[in-house]
Amino acid sequence: MSAEQQHNDADHQPTDVEDALRIVLRKSLEVNGLVRGLSEVARSLDRRTAHLCILAEDCEDPQYKTLIEALCRQNNIDIVMVKERSKLAEWAGLVKLDGEGNIKKTFKCSSVSIKDFGERTKSLDMLLEKLK
Repeated sequence: MSAEQQHNDADHQPTDVEDALRIVLRKSLEVNGLVRGLSEVARSLDRRTAHLCILAEDCEDPQYKTLIEALCRQNNIDIVMVKERSKLAEWAGLVKLDGEGNIKKTFKCSSVSIKDFGERTKSLDMLLEKLK
């Protein structure tokens, strides 16, 4: 994605919560504020360094989901559910791209947490409003 497209994401009004979440995750990734991987996500929730957790509904391991949900509840961290692990992986930058920038391979990602949102965007405002 070009710098111009990323800049436009910050200015544009998100169409829905999913679109807002995609932009918030990208902004967080840009400032190294996105935590990926079960042990890192669990650690960020346990230490209360995470501001928000995103969990995929299609996570195949019920114990994984229970752990993440319990840590969020215990530490008062908001949790947002998304339908597909593959979509979450794409938004979290866990993809391989070909020469033209098209997605060649998507990995699975059942949860991420955000410890730094990066810049304040309309998408972040929309997401935070929904969590109230």
